[in-house]
Amino acid sequence: MINYKTISDLYTSNGFPPPENPLLGLVTFEELKGCTFAETEFTMDFYKIALKKIKSGTILYGKTKYDHNNGSMAFVKPGQKITMSDIEVTEKGFMIYIHEDFLMNTNLYSEIKKYGFFDYEVNEALHLSPKEEDTIWDLFKKIKLEYYNNQDDFSKDIMLTHIDSILKYSQRYYKRQFLNRTSLSGTIITKFTQILKSYFESGKLQKEGLPTVTYMASELSLSTRYLSDLLKQETGKTALDHIHISLITEAKNLLISTDNTVSETAYQLGFENPPYFSRLFKKEVGLTPTEYREQFLN
Repeated sequence: MINYKTISDLYTSNGFPPPENPLLGLVTFEELKGCTFAETEFTMDFYKIALKKIKSGTILYGKTKYDHNNGSMAFVKPGQKITMSDIEVTEKGFMIYIHEDFLMNTNLYSEIKKYGFFDYEVNEALHLSPKEEDTIWDLFKKIKLEYYNNQDDFSKDIMLTHIDSILKYSQRYYKRQFLNRTSLSGTIITKFTQILKSYFESGKLQKEGLPTVTYMASELSLSTRYLSDLLKQETGKTALDHIHISLITEAKNLLISTDNTVSETAYQLGFENPPYFSRLFKKEVGLTPTEYREQFLN
């Protein structure tokens, strides 16, 4: 598998024109007109922001395919594995490559890590409305104008400001996408609950311990970050919150229907630390496990 350490390495390998700045690369698909990318698997040591429409072929992040029927934005973080096979792009699209060194000593160096969509899988790309696409293109054109305009002491700050705006707008548009897909999120919540129920009933809780968010996301064919963000948007609670709530429901049943101690109940539910279980129970129920049991005994 190829790993591109620098943006220049990527450009050279793919026959792109040399970048104006070795730490920041801009490519429009018009420059790559008619270009078909052969099958390849690679990682990069830099960020990528792309707006693209794919005529044919497939792109994968990890195990999931990119839906090339729609124009959409995708975000790739350093080290993320990408697989491309016989890709042919349309003329309308762009790619921005940003090396972390370009972000050094700027607010965006830490801020970019807070944008959860860099952890999404390719099938969770951001699909834009025509108006949203115009907004993103306008920001890209401002970056491009500065990029090719004899860069000076102000150029970097100006370009970073527009890149930051692209990220902020993308965050806003993802919120809109979550809201517009309420039927999808409702289905996921239902499946999430069913998977947890099956996990409990199969005895995996006792054998393998608490189900992780990674496990739940894998069962739903979603990235962990996308699953948590989607559930947070729809219900106000993260995937881990939902796992804990389901466990507390199971705990209530065990506390009422068995004579097990609180510690035994905690272990039965997969908690290795009974005090943590008791704190979580009180947080969710408002009573300690002992107080909860006593109200039924009395």
